[in-house]
Amino acid sequence: MSAASTPEPSRRDELLAIAAGLFAERGFKNTTVRDIADAAGILSGSLYHHFDSKESMVDELLDTFQTELWKQYDAITASDLTAKGKLTAIVRASFDAIDHHHSEVAIFQNDAAYLTTFERFGYLAERNRKFRTLWVGLLEDGVASGELRSDLDVELVYRFLRDTVWVAVRWYRPGGSLTPADVADQYLTILLEGINQ
Repeated sequence: MSAASTPEPSRRDELLAIAAGLFAERGFKNTTVRDIADAAGILSGSLYHHFDSKESMVDELLDTFQTELWKQYDAITASDLTAKGKLTAIVRASFDAIDHHHSEVAIFQNDAAYLTTFERFGYLAERNRKFRTLWVGLLEDGVASGELRSDLDVELVYRFLRDTVWVAVRWYRPGGSLTPADVADQYLTILLEGINQ
């Protein structure tokens, strides 16, 4: 294998990808360990050599995806960009996440409310709060700096942004005619031309 080639995914990674697709399509509650094993062409018992439960599988999927996304968010917020520039970069990073982690985003959108009823998924609620703090803070900074309109209802704009960006996972298809950059460009044009000074 050359230094530039991508390593082959491990069997564990393949099983996680299969589970992610099923959780996203059918919902976490409606997907059984047997469903995952059948889709992987193995016996259910063989799946337990890699994971102790489907909860462990969805936990690893969501935690890995969100940890990676927050590294990007943190780098953006630590940058020298203006508040509006940071907001734009956050929207772009979010659409990239929908493209590269489509199943994980769909699982979060569809199943987070259910999963957060379990103690092990408490971090999902905490990251939701962190996400709100980030977006509301950037909007408030944009208003304070004069980049965004002074009469914005920041809470309302936050809800609009949150819902319009993340619900795009329901219709956006990776590999389709629209790239994540195309979608982000259109969303940002609609958003910023409507709230600029």
